[in-house]
Amino acid sequence: MSTSAQAKVPTPEKPGGAPAHGALDRFFKISERGSSVAREVRGGLATFFAMAYIIVLNPIILGSAKDMYGHHLDNGQLVTATALTAAFSTLLMGVIGNVPIALAAGLGVNSVVALQLAPRMSWPDAMGMVVLAGFVVMLLVATGLRERVMNAVPFGLRKAIAIGIGLFIMLIGLVDSGFVTRMPDAAQTTVPVQLGTGGHLTGWPVLVFILGALLTFALIVRKVPGAILISIVGMTVLAMIIDAVATIPSWGLTVPKWPGNPVASPDFGLVGQVSLFGGFSKVGVLTGILFVFTVLLSCFFDAMGTIMGISDEAKLTDAQGYMPGINKVLFVDGLAVAAGGAGSSSATTAFVESTAGVGEGARTGLANVVTGGLFAVALFLTPVATMVPSQAATPALVAVGFLILSNSIKEIDWADYTIAVPAFVTMLMMPFTYSITNGIGMGFITFTLLRLAAGRGREIPVPMYVVSAVFAFYYLMPALGLT
Repeated sequence: MSTSAQAKVPTPEKPGGAPAHGALDRFFKISERGSSVAREVRGGLATFFAMAYIIVLNPIILGSAKDMYGHHLDNGQLVTATALTAAFSTLLMGVIGNVPIALAAGLGVNSVVALQLAPRMSWPDAMGMVVLAGFVVMLLVATGLRERVMNAVPFGLRKAIAIGIGLFIMLIGLVDSGFVTRMPDAAQTTVPVQLGTGGHLTGWPVLVFILGALLTFALIVRKVPGAILISIVGMTVLAMIIDAVATIPSWGLTVPKWPGNPVASPDFGLVGQVSLFGGFSKVGVLTGILFVFTVLLSCFFDAMGTIMGISDEAKLTDAQGYMPGINKVLFVDGLAVAAGGAGSSSATTAFVESTAGVGEGARTGLANVVTGGLFAVALFLTPVATMVPSQAATPALVAVGFLILSNSIKEIDWADYTIAVPAFVTMLMMPFTYSITNGIGMGFITFTLLRLAAGRGREIPVPMYVVSAVFAFYYLMPALGLT
């Protein structure tokens, strides 16, 4: 899950700049949508450079966690899996959906997999639950229920879920960079985290993170395309220089040294390492269903909003705001979620960074072909991608968290307390409990109870009653002696 600044959509080129009416033009409807091959190529390039940071960040998030057996996923294999699923899903969306909406491993969902699912089961079990969530998405699309289920969750709560995930991502970035660290249990304090080490910011790696965060936000303020990627590359170069001239106790998972051979064959060792139902034997049926539901919900609403927002910006919607062929797009999105689990890169979802390509003039799936092709090329640059230290990459998590919050928080109706209070609970419980599941569950329960207390029970959709009851039972299981 990611976001970027909205770009101004250029007006269609004059007929002289339009492409020839060949097979490519007819297949992608390039001329029909007022675009050209040149615009689609530019748009595809812009989208790739705006979202390529995921090749670095996704392995850092997944690679920093371990499953119940203490196993870590290999960083190089994660880079391959991330690039592969992004290439496959983006190309598929371009060819089948014919929209300039690129896909990759979603920020937020990968945190669910790394921090909630994996510690309770094996990595194949966790990825199997992602695949199951993708199957459910495709089933909802095939039966026409996806939009109905979406409409059951109030708009304000959907925005709160996005904000909570953004805050959660931001906290992960601060912790993984070393800017914030856990307080030792021996301190006997109620304060869970502290600034840096011992309450002070010390060491070159933390300085790299601080400079990276400042650079990222400065570029975003200047509306520089590819701001996040530029910051990651720049801070990686700085980290390499510092590592060469200074004594660094520890960079963490990755030391910024240039590889002897920057090009290498991709390692597909994680692809297909999936156990569809193994996780249920580890955590039980109810908990397993809730885990699948959490992954489903994290992908479901973010992707829906992203798809509709980008299609509207690209002028692909009609006067009523509907996009022709939306079911094809939604089905590919569900398939991408399952493909991400099958490739062990976590759920793959639509990226708002695609607006960078739309701003360059992209209107068709041809732009996706360009973006997907570049992700395929990235498969052979694993040694370069795996030399990026977390201190150079985690500023992007902070920036993405801010952008999610800034884009969504103003759309919540804070005057209606039956929405505002559940939204508040949802967005705060995610980072404070380090759990997206808790944020969603407590927010849903609060919404249902407050609407009933206000005498507005008839305004609560039936699915919200059902989901709230499931979450309430889940939280009461320990008291009932069922765990």
